[in-house]
Amino acid sequence: MTAARPSSPPAHTGVPLPTTHAQTRLRPAVRGYFTSTRHEQLREDVRGFAEEEIRPRIAEMESARTVQHELSRRIARQGWIGATIPASYGGMGAGHLAKTIIIEELSRVSGAMGAMAQASQLGVAKILHFGNEAQKTTWLPAIAAGGCLPTIAVTEPESGGHVLGMAASAVRDGDSYVLTGRKVFVGNSHVGDLHGVVARTGPGSGGLTAFLVEADRPGCTAVAEQPTLGLHGFSFGELVFDHCRIPAGNRLGAEGDGLAVAYSSSVLYGRANLTAVSLGIHQALVEETSRFAAERERFGKPLHHLANVKIKLGQMQSRLMTARLAAYHAAHLLDQGQPCDAELMNAKVVNVESALDTARNAMEIHAAAGLFTDRPIERYLRDAHHIYAPAGTTDIQHLRLAEFALGTARSDWSTQLAPHTTIH
Repeated sequence: MTAARPSSPPAHTGVPLPTTHAQTRLRPAVRGYFTSTRHEQLREDVRGFAEEEIRPRIAEMESARTVQHELSRRIARQGWIGATIPASYGGMGAGHLAKTIIIEELSRVSGAMGAMAQASQLGVAKILHFGNEAQKTTWLPAIAAGGCLPTIAVTEPESGGHVLGMAASAVRDGDSYVLTGRKVFVGNSHVGDLHGVVARTGPGSGGLTAFLVEADRPGCTAVAEQPTLGLHGFSFGELVFDHCRIPAGNRLGAEGDGLAVAYSSSVLYGRANLTAVSLGIHQALVEETSRFAAERERFGKPLHHLANVKIKLGQMQSRLMTARLAAYHAAHLLDQGQPCDAELMNAKVVNVESALDTARNAMEIHAAAGLFTDRPIERYLRDAHHIYAPAGTTDIQHLRLAEFALGTARSDWSTQLAPHTTIH
């Protein structure tokens, strides 16, 4: 289902941008290279929704620090979770660049709601890439319509990002599997309806298998939420499976495909999605800091007249432009079915690291004013730190990129799964 779109751009609410043309300034940097008129209309729609529906709730989200069930559902009902779901299954069929723009614009207002959208879209990947026709026709239309929020659950308390070290097990019992174990750092753990769980069905790398587990299935429990540094309103918590019985028809692919499900989803969706969250936070940092430098006066002139402040603003803008090009380039290649594993890794490195560097510059320009919660800079800084680890830290990305430089890279998921990622 495609999102309902107004005939004219919605009126925006919230604090205005520092200049009347600030919102359109980003377009010439990308239009003509990657984005189309359709992409930019989508940007306007998502930005308008974020300003009207999300921004007024941020203070409550920061105060409550609990998952936003109703707001998450409202975002899902726009149809945006189905950005990469083909129209034949009720989705937008708009591709990965459109998905990037959706997540970016949500994250510009709220990193938490951008994270919610990216986690659900990450959950789409496993069904698109490995689901059989029955699973696709059952779940993809519901996801596209906003009636189902999917997740992917791989990480465990003891093994962390070492997928082969997982201990959760699924034992075949007639026409079912019995799942036992724990998964942590599950995006949308407390709002998700359908968990994509990878568990051990045998020894070694060929002994991992993926399953679709409904959140209300007996034996599946979400552990109480724990307070976090940032992304308040988003849940990435723990799921416990206590002899949870799953029909064999809920298995994704064949036994032994679990490693491929986990790795391909992380590479093709996880890194791209987290790149988009970082990009949205980065845009917000530049906008808010530019506004502050124009409003705050020192020595009878706006703060940006000070050379050191202006230099920092220039560095922030340069990083933002470079980060956006890296993000859009990787997503564009994915839409075209071109090899882009390295570009996706690089996009996450560039966007995460540059957003963190810009957050530091923003705090330096704001000085003591940035430490108080009446301004969003400290929130952006906290939220930006959450994007560093998922789908591989910077060190992990650099290790994988070194393999491409040396010609020893062992997988190319963007080529293997091109039929599922290319816009037709």
